[in-house]
Amino acid sequence: MPERPRVEGVDEDELKMFSFQVWTYKQGEMVSAMINLGDRLGLFRALKDLGRADSGAVAEATRCHERFVREWLLGIASARLIVHHDDSTFELTPVQAAVLADEEDSIAFSAGAFRGGFSVETMDALENSFRTGIGITYEQQGPSAAAGLARMTSPWARHGLTSTILPAVDGLVEQLEAGIDVADIGCGGGVLACSLAANYPNSHITGYDPSAHAIELARLRAEELGLDNVRFVLAFAEDVPQDPTYDFVATFDVLHDMPHPDRAIAAVKETLKPDGVWLVKDIRSSGDWHKDVRNPLLPMFYGFSITSCLQSAMSVPGGMGLGTLGLHPAKAEEMMSEAGFTSFETHDVGDQANLYYEIRH
Repeated sequence: MPERPRVEGVDEDELKMFSFQVWTYKQGEMVSAMINLGDRLGLFRALKDLGRADSGAVAEATRCHERFVREWLLGIASARLIVHHDDSTFELTPVQAAVLADEEDSIAFSAGAFRGGFSVETMDALENSFRTGIGITYEQQGPSAAAGLARMTSPWARHGLTSTILPAVDGLVEQLEAGIDVADIGCGGGVLACSLAANYPNSHITGYDPSAHAIELARLRAEELGLDNVRFVLAFAEDVPQDPTYDFVATFDVLHDMPHPDRAIAAVKETLKPDGVWLVKDIRSSGDWHKDVRNPLLPMFYGFSITSCLQSAMSVPGGMGLGTLGLHPAKAEEMMSEAGFTSFETHDVGDQANLYYEIRH
């Protein structure tokens, strides 16, 4: 396995500890949003009244959509603010109820102090998604969401791409150096596509994304870098060419956001050349909440899901709703197999937040 990229001149253990400290503050922001939604939607109060209950019962009691309620329950439980039982039921202890649900009779009630760390308009939109079951698209989340996502995902694209990620796929670097056709599906602000174009000038990269905000950022990025071997197309994943076009397809941090990832997978099956390779980057998870909860940053992942990823994945009626943690290795391999792919390999390259799936025909 290629070595994880290092930051020169600093102690690696100290760097990890300080990075963790910083991300815990981001986690606080996301948990704050979940607490605020629980208070606004009456989720804490319903759980107090129901006693031990599953997500369906809580959703029915609050007239909310079960998929959103389930993600919220798992997220709040991962923050250890409610109890999650092995049979997928949840409950509030008397202490938790006093702090989070009992506004009338408890001097310790605190949930009302939270404002979510987001604008009132955003929190209103999130609350509405629980009521209707229809989430907010990335386009509706606005240009700041696209810019923030690009900045958050860029360090590994800049520093780990050529040294760690791509070398994990046998022969890929040599192909890129010689010159191949590449598709970056769900390219966002163009960080990955531009990094590929800059590092491999003989290759031609096409980025696809349905967000006009993201495509504008990507085109500006390419222009600023003076890249002429990359282009960006405003399109959904299903809109890629439906004949063998690309030698290499990348979908980084995006499949779990899609309302219909199965359609995207089918589209990649058609557009990938017979000897091509598809590399999927997605959030590190096992699919087992009781294992994943050992990760102290799991509540932050659920916060991202409830406020962004699951919103996008539920933004159309009938959306699959994978959410941030939904494309774990077993689920990914199952979906790829159903689409007709026969080769699936998981790469752990030392990226603490993500795993990489190598897929071939």
